[in-house]
Amino acid sequence: MKKALKIVGIALGTVVLLIAAAALYFNIKGIPYYEVNAPEVTVEPTPERVARGEYIVNQTCVICHLGKDGKLSGTLMEDDPDFGTWYAPNITQHPEAGIGKYTDGELMYLLRTGIKHDGEFALPFMPRFNLLSDEDVKSIIAYLRSDAPRVQPVGTPPPPNEPTLLAKVVANLAMKPLPYPEAAITAPPRTDEVAYGKYLVNGVMMCFSCHSASFETLDEVTPENSEGYLGGGNRIINPQDRTIAAPSANITMHPELGLGQWTKEQFANAVRFGQGADGVALSPAMPKYTLMSEEDISAIWAYLQTVPVVDKALAEAGTANE
Repeated sequence: MKKALKIVGIALGTVVLLIAAAALYFNIKGIPYYEVNAPEVTVEPTPERVARGEYIVNQTCVICHLGKDGKLSGTLMEDDPDFGTWYAPNITQHPEAGIGKYTDGELMYLLRTGIKHDGEFALPFMPRFNLLSDEDVKSIIAYLRSDAPRVQPVGTPPPPNEPTLLAKVVANLAMKPLPYPEAAITAPPRTDEVAYGKYLVNGVMMCFSCHSASFETLDEVTPENSEGYLGGGNRIINPQDRTIAAPSANITMHPELGLGQWTKEQFANAVRFGQGADGVALSPAMPKYTLMSEEDISAIWAYLQTVPVVDKALAEAGTANE
């Protein structure tokens, strides 16, 4: 009996020692680094690209990167006891504090994979635009290189991130960069409203990331395979007070739990002004896409008509007005 207890004690002690060693390893290693294989590319900053890039950046990147100074100088993203304190980086043209030293290819690689020019993995909130067309990625880069006020150099970087041990372990074991596309990516023609709406939902605006069941079960390569695709339920950080907002809305065409009884005009008001079908303000976690064109809203609405309905209980996913 004593011998058996001794063996059990040794085994438990070994397990504890291994766990402690692993924790020490990941704590020292921190956020992982990867090899950078940026393409050799030079983006021609045509007026059309700059305008298109401004349209995309000022509806997507500004959500996280817009600082109190009105420029893309970065701001607090999350302060969570489980994952630590994280800041969206400065993406102005400053050579040290911002992205001024990035080549066009390195910016393209970052936007596609989530890997910075020094190899660090841009975690945990950086979207990877792996479904965005090559032309739209080049347009983003053209805008970031332009003389637009929001991208002019700001020399003060946000404070350093403070990841917890859990965040470091998750970053090393559970989250990986996306592969750089092997083939060229083109956007569907705008004349095909459904296909172009899908491109906006999955590739440009990335509506699926917040409006599916959970960040943990997203499929960034094939968004439609995400758990509860567009059925809501994901819990988003409220940008005003950093609290957890109500579960994201079901934006499938479910007649009671989703948008099945909405009109396109009501949907447009929700997207642009954060106003629900009943006139009540949506959750502040929902960005207001005030610049979105009527053409893009119409395309998204057309695509949503084709998405399989998700029948999710109100208690889990909230209503379409949240």
